[in-house]
Amino acid sequence: MIMHMKPFLDDHFLLFSKSAKTLYHDFARDLPIIDFHSHLNPKDLAENRNFSNLTQAWLEGDHYKWRAMRTNGVHEKYITGNASDLEKFKKWAYTVPFTLRNPLYHWTHLELRRYFGIHELLHSGTANNIFEDTREMFQSTDYSCQNLLRMMHVEVVCTSDDPIDSLAYHQAFKDTVPDLQMRPSFRADKVMALQESASYNHYLDDLEKASDQEIGSFNALIQVLKKRHDYFSQQGCRLSDHGFYTFYADAYTHSEVEKLFSKIRSGAELSLADRSKLVSAILYELAVMHHDAGWTQQFHYGALRNVNTLMLQEIGPDSGYDSIGDPRAAIPMARLFDRLAKNNKLAKTIVYNLNPADNEVVATMMGNFQDGSVPAKMQFGSGWWFLDQKEGMEKQLNALSNMGLLSRFVGMLTDSRSFLSYPRHEYFRRILCNLLGSDMENGLIPADFEMMGNMVQGICYYNAKHYFGFEKEELNKMS
Repeated sequence: MIMHMKPFLDDHFLLFSKSAKTLYHDFARDLPIIDFHSHLNPKDLAENRNFSNLTQAWLEGDHYKWRAMRTNGVHEKYITGNASDLEKFKKWAYTVPFTLRNPLYHWTHLELRRYFGIHELLHSGTANNIFEDTREMFQSTDYSCQNLLRMMHVEVVCTSDDPIDSLAYHQAFKDTVPDLQMRPSFRADKVMALQESASYNHYLDDLEKASDQEIGSFNALIQVLKKRHDYFSQQGCRLSDHGFYTFYADAYTHSEVEKLFSKIRSGAELSLADRSKLVSAILYELAVMHHDAGWTQQFHYGALRNVNTLMLQEIGPDSGYDSIGDPRAAIPMARLFDRLAKNNKLAKTIVYNLNPADNEVVATMMGNFQDGSVPAKMQFGSGWWFLDQKEGMEKQLNALSNMGLLSRFVGMLTDSRSFLSYPRHEYFRRILCNLLGSDMENGLIPADFEMMGNMVQGICYYNAKHYFGFEKEELNKMS
């Protein structure tokens, strides 16, 4: 019996109907990219770094790959240790065939094809040739960090930046690179990291230096944060981002939070209940700043971080020892948004959950606070981290479709530290078009390519451009 199998990663990858193929190839494929949440290094982008080889581009900070290599029995020496770049690459190549059915297998080969034109499968037998072929390409300025973004038609990339950051690289980039936008995002997680007073006070000391202002009280803290917030706005920031396990919206009085802040500022430790109260106050004040500045605020919640104490001590945080948590976030999320809405201080908001059990929770919560001021002011964000794969994206898209307005969705982002991650936008676009194409062919939505094509283009590009106001700023610049 002759079996007819689809080729791997052909032009119709992930597109399982004629309608899906039309939607992707005619409407989605060639759109520019607005990457409104990433962890790219601003220094690398501003200085237009050329990586020496694929190991540097792929493995320097990619904890997705690190986790897979550890699971495959690779020693830490070849992951974050002192092995040579070639040795590390060979260990990754050895691991790749074992990632079948993990999105890493798709991403790895999409990136080899889209950036380097390499159609070979990566494994131990092809590792040397692929390493050398790509190493030669990286010697060309065509493969500088800026040109890697140009290859994927990236218009805007938003980095994640601490309030103490000078944003010097963003300024230099803006002054010298007119055809790309690199914008900062205000990521104030450390301002709310109250678990240990010594490290918290050390951070506040740094914040004092960055603002040239003392922080001796809760009021002073908020003044300093507002000063830094204004500075970020001046440098083109239009988004904030908050990463925490759950939302915080405890009741508090001003005198209570002043006392709690004075206590931790003096070096004393706070109880769990007191930390929650103080964080609630800081988070509320930051959210008010976001509203008043006209920003969009992003909330990433539900990650159980740095759970391996031994490896945390050995190689530090954000090294791939995190997992999906099980927070009870609905009540504090509702309280925070309600408190802000009652005071007319609720900014445009995107919420990303890490536990897929919360999909419908978030999708319905967003509907509670739509106010008609802008389309889909409250957004259920794309599948994040462990959920930015085919099944996770489909579940998010279906929950949003059932509980909200998919056609107003602002779409995909990379959330990545790698300059080679932009095929993730292609991955998302193919999945979206396949979902809609299937519905068209099953009679669930109209077989109207003009209508559905406009919807696809909105989700993949135009909705984000309008939602964040980037098209208005372009018009202002032109005028």
